[in-house]
Amino acid sequence: MVKLNKIYTRTGDDGSTGLVDGSRVAKHAPRMEAIGVVDEANSALGHAAVALADSEHAQALFRIQNDLFDLGADLATPAGEGDDFAPSEMVLRMVAAQVTWLEEAIDAANAHLEPLTSFVLPGGNEASARLHVARAAVRRAERACVALAATEAVNPQALAYINRLSDYLFVLARVANSNGADDVKWVPGANR
Repeated sequence: MVKLNKIYTRTGDDGSTGLVDGSRVAKHAPRMEAIGVVDEANSALGHAAVALADSEHAQALFRIQNDLFDLGADLATPAGEGDDFAPSEMVLRMVAAQVTWLEEAIDAANAHLEPLTSFVLPGGNEASARLHVARAAVRRAERACVALAATEAVNPQALAYINRLSDYLFVLARVANSNGADDVKWVPGANR
């Protein structure tokens, strides 16, 4: 259980921060960049959830926000020698069930939408626009996670989760736009 009595510690005043295993890294390190943009994406999800009021979709976003904290904890725990990324009592890792839940949520939401005949521009109504902002933030988080994975071991389930999440937010933005009826379609070359 997390217990925070004091918000500031002064230990990061030198430009470093602590990871779950006790090691310290520069605040500008790729691992911290990935953790930071996951946090930004989580904030964008919270902003989108407010526009969805008390709907089942807002509840799904709250669940996802919790998962993104799990993802942050996973990223803040460097892989040890031979780490298979299995969770344990002391190590929080993303798991396949979290990815599966997202895939099932995508399929359920997409089942009620007409197939796309054009790319969709971010917008429509306020809820959809906020979901698109969150989707773009998640895509940035995915790029940061993939960049980290290019130099250090990253849990494959974490990468799968962040990839599926942007797909889910795209579909949910269409659902918020009257099940796609109010989608704003891209018209190639319209302003030439």
